[in-house]
Amino acid sequence: MAQITIYVDDRTLEQVDQATKSSGVSKSKWITESIQLRLRAEWPESVKALAGAWKDFPLAEEIRAKQGKDSRREKL
Repeated sequence: MAQITIYVDDRTLEQVDQATKSSGVSKSKWITESIQLRLRAEWPESVKALAGAWKDFPLAEEIRAKQGKDSRREKL
């Protein structure tokens, strides 16, 4: 397993300390999970499950239908 040395300001270190204490994991594991979350190429399943959760929220097509016809674009 590789090691990385990072430098953080005091406030960031305090926040990491608080987060690791409340989550019960080591700093190394917490930072690794944070990096992995940042590097994900797709949404987590918990976010995907929210699709359609708001039944009263209008669809994009419904919003666009009220905007009228779009102007003709200039060629570049």
